[in-house]
Amino acid sequence: MKHVARKRFGQNFLTDKFVLADIIDAIGPQPDQTMVEIGPGLAAMTALLLKHLNHMHVVELDRDLVARLEKSFPRDKLTIHSGDALKFDFGQISVPPGQKLRVVGNLPYNISSPLLFHLADFAPLIEDQHFMLQKEVVERMVAEPGSKVYGRLSVMLQWRYDMKLMFIVPPTAFEPPPQVESAIVRMVPVAERLACDGPTLEAVVLKAFSQRRKVIRNCLAGMFTEAQIVEAGIDPTVRPETVGLVQYVALANLLKPALTPPA
Repeated sequence: MKHVARKRFGQNFLTDKFVLADIIDAIGPQPDQTMVEIGPGLAAMTALLLKHLNHMHVVELDRDLVARLEKSFPRDKLTIHSGDALKFDFGQISVPPGQKLRVVGNLPYNISSPLLFHLADFAPLIEDQHFMLQKEVVERMVAEPGSKVYGRLSVMLQWRYDMKLMFIVPPTAFEPPPQVESAIVRMVPVAERLACDGPTLEAVVLKAFSQRRKVIRNCLAGMFTEAQIVEAGIDPTVRPETVGLVQYVALANLLKPALTPPA
């Protein structure tokens, strides 16, 4: 029976075999690696990955698709975690000594940002992540200071990851076709991220970008004095989108110094 894509799950199934081949090449799966796919859908990418992997995991919310996966793949090849990826504990997946988890997926547009932040909590356990996302989201993720799309998402993810937009995927590669272009992004957790308290950095960045048309002195009024902004190496008269990660970390450390490097 044909599965009808469900809007409430943000389902757009990748069907273009050439795009799928390009994604597999970008991921470069190796037989003994531990990989988890978020939202396998109709398993087009799952099937291709399993040609290279001894075994893999998937996380799928749609129970109808879970049933299809159970019928399509033997249990010794595919472990299916039925549930919401936003609540899934990626640390529960067993990984051989000396290895880390690899994460892939065509992420639903309607939960992409919260899912990325959820995964960031597991960054120390992850080798890399390859995701299909709305192109505009990827552009925000990889944006540099001074870009119009540089913002909270850019700063918080760049604190955790080195990221690269790999290539663009047109709407025609999906069924049903979305109304936007997509892109593949590679995310590699940084080996030694800047020492900082995460929630404090989040609070600083959230306040800074809440009024991005104002100069940063005004955006951060009540949280920092002008002297503190200068101490962090920032010109108080610039706008928040021109301030780099290092300076935002410096601000956060003025509020709550990082006593030890992060794990």
